[in-house]
Amino acid sequence: MDWVEEDEHYDYHQEIARSSYADMLHDKDRNEKYYQGICAAVKRVKKRGQEAVVLDIGTGTGLLSMMAVTAGADFCYAIEVFKPMSDAAVRIVKANGFSDKIKVINKHSTEVTVGLDGDMKSKANILITELFDTELIGEGALPSYEHAQRNLMQDTWEAVPHCATVYAQLVESHRLWSWNKLFPLNLETGDIRPHPELESCPGAPSVCDVQLSQLSPKDFKILSEVLCVFRVNFSQQVSSSPTSHPVHFKCLARGAAQVVLSWWEIDMDPDGSITCTMQPSWMYLAQQPVPWRDHWMQCVYFLPKESLVTQGEMWCLTANQDDYCVWYSLTKSSTQQNILMCRERPACHCGAHITWNRARFGELNDRNRTKLYLEALKKVATPSSTCLFVSDGSLLPVLAHSLGARQIYTLESSSISQHLMEKLFQVNHLGEKIQVLQKSADSLTPADFQDMKISALIGEPFFTTSLLPWHNLYFWYSRTALSKNLAKDCAVLPYSASLHVVAVEFKDLWRIRSPCGICEGFDVSIMDEMIKNSLNFRESHDAEPHPLWEYPCRALSEPTKVMTFNFTELVPTEEINSSGSLNLVRSGQCHGAVLWMVYELTKEISISTGLTGVSEDTGECQWYPHRKQGVYFFSSILNPQTAPTQSLSSISYSLTFVPKEGDIRMCFES
Repeated sequence: MDWVEEDEHYDYHQEIARSSYADMLHDKDRNEKYYQGICAAVKRVKKRGQEAVVLDIGTGTGLLSMMAVTAGADFCYAIEVFKPMSDAAVRIVKANGFSDKIKVINKHSTEVTVGLDGDMKSKANILITELFDTELIGEGALPSYEHAQRNLMQDTWEAVPHCATVYAQLVESHRLWSWNKLFPLNLETGDIRPHPELESCPGAPSVCDVQLSQLSPKDFKILSEVLCVFRVNFSQQVSSSPTSHPVHFKCLARGAAQVVLSWWEIDMDPDGSITCTMQPSWMYLAQQPVPWRDHWMQCVYFLPKESLVTQGEMWCLTANQDDYCVWYSLTKSSTQQNILMCRERPACHCGAHITWNRARFGELNDRNRTKLYLEALKKVATPSSTCLFVSDGSLLPVLAHSLGARQIYTLESSSISQHLMEKLFQVNHLGEKIQVLQKSADSLTPADFQDMKISALIGEPFFTTSLLPWHNLYFWYSRTALSKNLAKDCAVLPYSASLHVVAVEFKDLWRIRSPCGICEGFDVSIMDEMIKNSLNFRESHDAEPHPLWEYPCRALSEPTKVMTFNFTELVPTEEINSSGSLNLVRSGQCHGAVLWMVYELTKEISISTGLTGVSEDTGECQWYPHRKQGVYFFSSILNPQTAPTQSLSSISYSLTFVPKEGDIRMCFES
């Protein structure tokens, strides 16, 4: 219930421990394409009789600069603004014997000076960068390019990559659209509709990045060809000024145009013969290997509103961009609407997209899940009930009202969420029947409930501040704080929760925590050691949250219940301990353990926020898509020297729930 004060170095170690450096270094396709492009660029400069002077912006480990020197560059200026990374790059460059050819500069590129007394003795003629994110320009690539080309480069230069191309495809997708809009809720007592502000809201301004390859083809209907929406040529002067890129196309099918799927590719050379693409797996030929990467994924953009399109119709999809962001609009080609009207970046004006993330929208729209809660509520919500709901932005109070509950209160943790829910209840004529309280559980008094005792305490539970599955045990702490306001026979739903665990083999996710050692012939073990030290600061003893529906894995053990939390009782003062072993029933490399919560709503109804199914033949796992699961990577991944030499038969575990912290300490050993 209280804030925890962390060590002063916590943010620093978090940044290192949870960085994508290892993922990038393991991306062999990316590394090889960059090296090929760098070799070609150095060769072109040398062919003109010039010295090859390289500017490497965002050098990270210094890998691309070391590639450039190996390819024949005469000198490299490697810029890195993050000081711990810059210090590591200096050491890595020295360890690989390149200190005389590479100067690491710990500055933002816009602060770098050129001249005899400057950071750079001369301007460069080869520009190497890796400033891209999933959206291509979201890390400020365009302003950095624009400044560097004007101030740090010679009149003509080579760029690696040479250019980037952004692609888009228009689709109809009930699943993806459910991440952006609140659908009407059909009840026997009538439909519950979202507030008009929510229906007309363009949504969150940030892109939704996702592993599109993990979507089923059944999840969307293709309405257009893959469209080339815009290109950026990095070998010419780049502009970061806002602009729009209209593309006219003929619709392939009838449907509701709702979502734009997008990705990009980079050509490392002017000939377009060295290409690194982020396209999803279904764009590859059957026998082509599909590179896996987590630092660059694919984009999902939600259109401001859905439009009904018909096969053969001509429409115009416009990609709008500023210096950091891309967004899309759709208009009929026959209409002469001014493209400028779409130049303003969309922003949420309803509050829902600020309060709920995409997964939460999907969860609220999950009709099968709603049915389970409705069945469970029939046991506790009656015409004589006084119900208190403790969850952020929950629709359960509406279900209780449909069942005839007399008094309904719902507790919200923020004023934004309070206003959002009040508007939702008011537009459905429930404003006087459901009272929204914006207070902490321990500050509630009998007066808040008209001096009545609560006969049913209900939660999903869901709280916006929760990162790991067990953080939603905040419901238990709230129940404890509310104990004096509860009737003696108060029903609590869910009445208990349990923590479950399974040992898994990941197809690819293990790479994000695996040391690199030698990367493309260069020793980057100093980077590995820095990450290891930051993990040892605290992170290696913790699980980390991941939406596992995006990351295929196999269960090597049976899923096991390891801890139970009884919500009908108060949070104990003593620690809860659990230890045992997971017997491995399938062969494979055991990368880690996955942990999740199961909530017992009634004796017959439970809700899992983790594993929902396992293939008996292969062990392939299916995961609850609306919550992140906890992933604990074993030491054999973080430190391969500790990997067992023989195949494992079991994994031992020791778990401790610490009531004072509301967290779970864990240890797994092979």
